Amino acid sequence: MEQELPNNIEVGERIRKLRKELKMSREIFAEMVDISDVFLGQIERGERSLSLKTLCRIVKFTGTTTDYILFGTKDEDNKTIKKINRILNKSSDEFISYTYKILNTTSSYMKSNNQK
Repeated sequence: MEQELPNNIEVGERIRKLRKELKMSREIFAEMVDISDVFLGQIERGERSLSLKTLCRIVKFTGTTTDYILFGTKDEDNKTIKKINRILNKSSDEFISYTYKILNTTSSYMKSNNQK
């Protein structure tokens, strides 16, 4: 079954929702993803499409997925995961590797003790 093409209005609404969840003005959010606030407004209203480059910047900054922005599919409703993703997206490879080792060790320990 073929997935429908993204709808600009729905994409814009999801981006606006993400921005509001972050409690950010359009001006600040636009600055963080390196676009103008006028262009962000046009995207949020569905008047303009966003480029792949802008989509990637929004995904990286918000910690969400392209699937959510484009199609509304949301695998991670957990706000803690979003917060962790935002931290990791701004971190060095060394920090990410160190964090992974901590999580992996903790996960192994929890499994060995029959905890989730």
